[in-house]
Amino acid sequence: MNLPTDHRELSASELQQIRETVLGQMEFCRQYSLSLVADIEPELWYVAPSGAPSTIGWQVGHLAFSQYGLMLFRQRGREASDLDLIPGWFRKQYGRGTSGNPEQLSNPLPAAELLTLLGRVHETALQTVRSLPIEQFGEATEMPYAVYPRKIGALMFCPIHESLHAGQIGIIRRMLGKDPLR
Repeated sequence: MNLPTDHRELSASELQQIRETVLGQMEFCRQYSLSLVADIEPELWYVAPSGAPSTIGWQVGHLAFSQYGLMLFRQRGREASDLDLIPGWFRKQYGRGTSGNPEQLSNPLPAAELLTLLGRVHETALQTVRSLPIEQFGEATEMPYAVYPRKIGALMFCPIHESLHAGQIGIIRRMLGKDPLR
């Protein structure tokens, strides 16, 4: 796949502007994702409607793991406290390349616990990204990223990724018999 990439160096001012824009997008995307799951009964979180490749529970868990990966791990590396935030078993269940098939989830978290974890990751990510030195976002990174092969590009990819999964959540909620929100 040949994606458009901008390899130029970004100024501190450009990095600052992009960071603030992405944080605003991420807050908007997260509120939208939460609105999509707010009226879904907990007993439906791990039900895969006929034809759906995953569940609401897996989608929400995957959003938590992905935000951790793109906004924390990619930006500042692994810290000792990360295992409390995202345990290894969680990564194996909801991380990149895992299946949303409810039969393959060995330890599905109840909806309330999953939402609590999602909220903790979100708040930690926003606080951490705001506190990092702006020059750090100009450092190189590997895929996935958007536009820039730098840490700022990984940050930029997070709301895009969240929106993609919000669309999947929207389809699953419709398949569960819920009304559309928009």
